[in-house]
Amino acid sequence: MRIGHVNLDEQVLVVAEIGNNHEGKFDVAKELVRKAAECGVGAVKLQTFRTKYFVGSHDKARYDRLCSFELTYRQFEELQQLAQSLGLLFFATPLDLESAKFLEGLVDCYKIASGDNNFYPLLELVCGTGTPVIISSGLSDLEQIAKSKQFIEDQWRSRGLTQQVVVLHCVSSYPVPPDQANLASIPFLANRLGCCVGYSDHTIGTEACVIAVALGARIIEKHFTLDKNYSDFRDHHLSADPAEMKQLVQQLERIRTLRGKAEKVVQPCEAALVSQARRSIVAAADLPHGHRLGRQDLTWIRPAVGLPPGEEGKLVGRTLKRAVSFGEPILLSDLE
Repeated sequence: MRIGHVNLDEQVLVVAEIGNNHEGKFDVAKELVRKAAECGVGAVKLQTFRTKYFVGSHDKARYDRLCSFELTYRQFEELQQLAQSLGLLFFATPLDLESAKFLEGLVDCYKIASGDNNFYPLLELVCGTGTPVIISSGLSDLEQIAKSKQFIEDQWRSRGLTQQVVVLHCVSSYPVPPDQANLASIPFLANRLGCCVGYSDHTIGTEACVIAVALGARIIEKHFTLDKNYSDFRDHHLSADPAEMKQLVQQLERIRTLRGKAEKVVQPCEAALVSQARRSIVAAADLPHGHRLGRQDLTWIRPAVGLPPGEEGKLVGRTLKRAVSFGEPILLSDLE
């Protein structure tokens, strides 16, 4: 599967989740994009919303805070241009239908938040754009996330669109306790859903991300901040700062290299050792010309310069047309 220029079958995509860590400050948002690029991530992601279409005003403290975090559509366009100029993919999570419409043609991928993975009007709108979709599976059991995935695929199919969805294993807690990260869900979801699976991390530190890639995650989404102590906004504390994100990118590339491909073949580094490490069928004693071979006349030693184990039946009962010394390979050409 591809998102933009990234082939997820060949590489792991690291997404710096800026989210709302800019806290509505455009200069901070731009700096986060620049720092993310310096860390070597492949994509940045923000949240796009109009607060009045997202949360109710009865919770005034939350409503006012989210209002203060809003960026303008024009600012999102500038952030997309900045990300593109730095070689980054640009993702966004729309949290209302108006924002989703605005993002069409601007984002390389729509990300659906866990809280909205059953918000079918949003899914329908996003699918209509034909843009790749990543959907987080937090707050859901297997039945719900399978239903959401099927809804997305049905929407594309009904429009004659060919596209694929990525499901991110996610636990929607801030932070997630280690004993509830449940990273074994990654191969489980890949097997049960039959699609590309990634991981959206809300744990403290980066260890879970490394393990997730070892378990098969093809996208890693990690919250990103300039400073873990930037403010009392909860996301900063579970985010990676630039030094941590840079280290994470390096670790994940190492893990990707070590993990390799889902196949079992002789590797180039071991190919030259095959003949030295394998065995041949040889004479178990000095055997004279004209001797009729029995099973007791055969043994097996390295290197593999004669018949391999398993082909004893080609020798037993046959007669030697020359004398063979102990330890010498018995070849078909040695038989009458």
